[in-house]
Amino acid sequence: MNIYSSIQKGIVPGKKYFAVLIDPDKYTLTSLKKVVNIANESRVDYFFFGGSLLTKDCQDQFILCIKEHSDIPVVLFPGNSLQLNARADAILLLSLISGRNPDMLIGRHVISAPFLKTCGLEILPTGYMLIESGRMTTVTYMSNTTPIPSDKDEVAVCTAIAGELLGLKLIYMDAGSGAEHPVPKSMIKKVKASVSVPLIIGGGITTPKLAKNAWDSGADVVVVGNAIESNFELIQDIARVCKF
Repeated sequence: MNIYSSIQKGIVPGKKYFAVLIDPDKYTLTSLKKVVNIANESRVDYFFFGGSLLTKDCQDQFILCIKEHSDIPVVLFPGNSLQLNARADAILLLSLISGRNPDMLIGRHVISAPFLKTCGLEILPTGYMLIESGRMTTVTYMSNTTPIPSDKDEVAVCTAIAGELLGLKLIYMDAGSGAEHPVPKSMIKKVKASVSVPLIIGGGITTPKLAKNAWDSGADVVVVGNAIESNFELIQDIARVCKF
């Protein structure tokens, strides 16, 4: 399956996609199996897999578990170059274009390039943009970058356009795990109107209404992770908004 082609093809008639973010540090095998089963029943489109930290040596085990119990594609969402795994289907090759930390723009990519060239993963070059969310998030701290202010739509628009012109195939605007506020609707609308590549929105989406707001504002893919960790049934509730 070519994930990028399927997204491109789907968004032309207005299809929306729902991704469940699995942070391996937040799950056990038992809880992961429960989430996978609910995701199967809810027809979730993708599992994004990764986190800002990695304190447990469980990547292989968890990805194999997902593969054993589901046909939903696994897309790596790596916090660093230690979170690469050829057992997944694809990887978001993130370039943190909202910041000015060269390590996040190209440094870690250079280190990972030999593995990525030969691993067989579908590579999804992604312009990653952190958006201020009302609180310091782990990804902001770990990336040592300043998020785009949530009221500066024009900065987000210009950043996204620059990412597309550089050849990045996806734009991912993220308020961060545990964000107090999600990416504003006005910002999503303006960015979507300014680029032609698929738009991913994540962070601070804790209810079906907030997910619907993001989709209605122009998000092609909505990612939910932190809120699901304490309420697995939220997957079903958000999937209903997306699928029906």
